[in-house]
Amino acid sequence: MDTIDGLLGEADQAWRGYGVGSADRAALAADLRLDLRAAAADGGDPVQLLGGDVAGFARRLADEAGVRRVRSDYSRILGTALIGAMLGAVLGYGLLMAIYPVFVNLVDIPRSIEVPIQLAVAVYYGVPGAVVTVGAVIAVRTRLRELPRIRRTARMMTVLVPAAGIIITPITVGFAWSTGYSTAPPVVVAEIAMVLAALAGATVLARRLSLREHRVVSDAPHTVKPA
Repeated sequence: MDTIDGLLGEADQAWRGYGVGSADRAALAADLRLDLRAAAADGGDPVQLLGGDVAGFARRLADEAGVRRVRSDYSRILGTALIGAMLGAVLGYGLLMAIYPVFVNLVDIPRSIEVPIQLAVAVYYGVPGAVVTVGAVIAVRTRLRELPRIRRTARMMTVLVPAAGIIITPITVGFAWSTGYSTAPPVVVAEIAMVLAALAGATVLARRLSLREHRVVSDAPHTVKPA
């Protein structure tokens, strides 16, 4: 049993790298487990049945089953999202600096009125966060339009990237507070790294969720052919 589980684990890893969806991997693994158990019951060696090359056998089995492969392209999507986010941040900062004087003149709040700190923090961090999200989503959606399920990935990003921003904001603020709101280069770099890490995690998760298979493969059994 341990040998079969180990072989199935290696096969699943190979299917993941080969772009096989979760539903197809489950179906292939179920069929492969039955065949390996039958071979073991007949006194055969499951390792020899797969020819010693589990990854190669798994890929051939997926091809013979005719399952649909979808490339994840995590690195490409992540790089595009980060570039779009940085460009969006730069453009947003320039726009903010341009309209800030006009906004101040139009909205002259009396000194007797105290603006809640929560509102100030939400505006200070929320506006840049929104601009970064828009830049990342637009970059992924327009530059990588040829990738499968990229629209779904972009839609997931519109939800997950802001959520990541909400989570990372108090962490970043707490770190800044612990340093006395220092503007020293190492502190600033650390804060930027936190934000980029949150953006990267949300982007990868969005792509991962967008690639989830909701369909099932054919009910026809896949026969395991000895190598």
